[in-house]
Amino acid sequence: MIDRTTVEKIYAAANVVEVVSDFVSLKKKGVNYVACCPFHNEKTPSFVVTPAKGIYKCFGCGKGGNAVTFVMEHEGLTYPEALKWVAKKYGIPVEEKE
Repeated sequence: MIDRTTVEKIYAAANVVEVVSDFVSLKKKGVNYVACCPFHNEKTPSFVVTPAKGIYKCFGCGKGGNAVTFVMEHEGLTYPEALKWVAKKYGIPVEEKE
C-alpha cells in the first residue's frame, strides 16, 4: 500500500497534459488541448484535455478523469501500478507499506 503523503505528492506533480501527450498527439485549442480519442476510433477530435482542471474528457465515448486514471485506462494498469508509473515519470520515490 502506498502511503497517503506519497499519493498526494504524485497527484501534485502529475501534469495531465504531459502524461496524456506521452501517448496521444495533442493540439492546443484555446486554453485546452484536443485529439482523437485513444479509447475508440474516430475521425474528428472529441478528446479534450483541460490543464486548468487537471482532467481529460472524451465527448464521444464518455471516458474522463485525471492523469492517473488516464494511465490506468490506456495501459490497463491497476490504481497502485498507475500511481507508480506516474511517480517514476516525475522522479518521486514510492515506498510501500503492508
